[in-house]
Order: sequence, then structure tokens, then C-alpha cells
Amino acid sequence: MDIHFPTPPVGIRLLGLTGAPGVGKSTAAAALAAEHGAAVVPMDGFHYADVELARRGLLEVKGAPDTFDAEGYAALLRRVRGCEPAVVAPAFDRDLEQPLAGAIAVPPTGTVVTEGNYLLLDQPRWRGVRAEVEEVWHLHVDADLRRERLVARHVRHGKSPDQARAWVDRVDEPNARLVEAAAERADRVLDLTAWHRPPRTVGR
Repeated sequence: MDIHFPTPPVGIRLLGLTGAPGVGKSTAAAALAAEHGAAVVPMDGFHYADVELARRGLLEVKGAPDTFDAEGYAALLRRVRGCEPAVVAPAFDRDLEQPLAGAIAVPPTGTVVTEGNYLLLDQPRWRGVRAEVEEVWHLHVDADLRRERLVARHVRHGKSPDQARAWVDRVDEPNARLVEAAAERADRVLDLTAWHRPPRTVGR
């Protein structure tokens, strides 16, 4: 099913998309960018690498708020919002499960979509990120569907089904509760359940 995203408000340089893990932020950002000619800067590029997570004792909670360089993310968004030339953002490689520095060239003009779990998180490190994003849309899908998508993603990237379900319960779901609790601070809430769920076949 197609979904046509609202047009970003005129004059917006940085539009944020947030939502719980598995809600489809990256897919939505890509669709929005294609429809409206925007660039995309993902929060996931600011994951600490596994070697740094291990040093901090955070490898087993990878994806939690403390496993990201929030200050570095805010600093890059500040440069983007200021329309600086030659800004290059990091990306995140899902196959390697590692950030990739210097991977996304960000044009100095036009709207930029940034997506990630914690854009609205009311914690000191993340308030600096929110301060750089002019408008934030919170994305929502049915919880069971979101969990199915998360388990499938973890299996696709090397976990067994049991390991994937255990990771979702232990790591992803606590993070999801944090994100959903912050939804009231969003400028707009979009429900994408119908977009992700395949249409039913008549007679089945």
C-alpha cells in the first residue's frame, strides 16, 4: 500500500522523523525524500562502534540512548541547519552493524530529513538534538506488527529466531517504551500500520 506523506512545511530545513524501533523510520524517510526531493541524515550513523560500546560496557544494550554520540549528532545537525557547504554525515551499515564515517554528502540547500528513535527524548544529551530540528513527526504502527518487523530484521542480520525474540524483549522493547512516552512532544503523529501491513485477499 502506498502512502503519500504530507509536504514538509515551507522553509523547513530540518524535519525529524521519530518512532519506536521497527516502526519503519528509514523506509518512511526514504519515501518522503523521494516524494519531496529531500536528503536523509540518519541518527543511526551516530551509533558508537562496537569496540567503543565494549569499552563502555554497553555492547549488550546496543541501540539504547547511551549507545549513541548524541552530542556529535547535534553538532552535525547544527551545521546542516546552518546550510554549511561540504557537510558529510555518517551512515549505518546494517550488514556490518557498524557506523560508516563520511558516507552521506548533505547539500547546503533544501529540506533534510533526519530520522531516529530519540529525537524527542527529554534527557539533557538529546535536548540538544531536538533544538536543531525545526519540526518532528512521530511515526506509529501496531505494536504486534512492529515486533514482527523487529524480529525479522534481527534474523535477517544473523540472529536465530529465539535470539531475535530475546533481544527484542530485553533491549528493543524498553527503548520503544521510552520513545512512545515522548510522542506527546511531537508536532505531528502519523500512523503507518496500514502502509506496512499487506492488504487482505478477499475470500481468505
